[in-house]
Amino acid sequence: MQIHSTIESLRAARAGAGKVAFVPTMGNLHEGHIALMRQARQHAGTVVASIFVNRLQFGAGEDFDHYPRTLQADCEKLEAAGVAHLFAPDETVMYPQPQRYLVEPAPAHVSILEGEFRPGHFGGMATVVLKLLNIVQPDVALFGRKDYQQLMIIANMAREFALPVEIVAGDTVRAEDGLALSSRNGYLSAAERAEAPRLYRTLARVRDAVRAGDHDLSKLETEAMAELAAHGWAPDYVAVRRRADLQPALHPHDPLVVLAAAKLGRTRLIDNLEI
Repeated sequence: MQIHSTIESLRAARAGAGKVAFVPTMGNLHEGHIALMRQARQHAGTVVASIFVNRLQFGAGEDFDHYPRTLQADCEKLEAAGVAHLFAPDETVMYPQPQRYLVEPAPAHVSILEGEFRPGHFGGMATVVLKLLNIVQPDVALFGRKDYQQLMIIANMAREFALPVEIVAGDTVRAEDGLALSSRNGYLSAAERAEAPRLYRTLARVRDAVRAGDHDLSKLETEAMAELAAHGWAPDYVAVRRRADLQPALHPHDPLVVLAAAKLGRTRLIDNLEI
């Protein structure tokens, strides 16, 4: 695996790489990331990954300075997964001057759910993703479904800007007890880790109820929030939404997804299940 710290080096390698699949990350890799790398190999002969902790998408009080940087271990995992090139720039490469031109996603897509609780996050995320796509110029780019709102925004951005890249969704990778794999799981205490799968089970009950014909979505959301709160969680939301734009469902036959975010102790977890 070749490691590139500059745009020029990465672009020179990409020029002779043929069809390229790209997986951007912020590092601190777990099996969910590696599953995306393996999936990427099914789409192209050359897989490019990136590791960059993007300051623009961290809000006030969030953990930018303390976000784990584990480059050596990450490189070993990426090489074992068959990644050919890693783009690992520092901030002076990605932002040699203040980033004054920013992507502004559709307000209706960023004022809800995660956007309500993390103002500015999606603008910073979309800006760095657009920049990375311009740098790597991949044929295919893969993003995990666990960050469902992020995936929706990126897919819509790529379509509306006519970017010459196919956006592919990767399935959420889970532990045996159902907990979605996340870098944040490492912040959980032993007791919290034992409780954490309740988030998945709560979403599964909502999904199963809707599939069984219960279309009182407001009731289902309220009951799910109460279930989490009764077991020590501080839920931000449980919401059943249309998959395409995460707006409220208008018809029971719309393709739906149920999403949730909740704090367990000091750790905020998110998850979702398509219905």
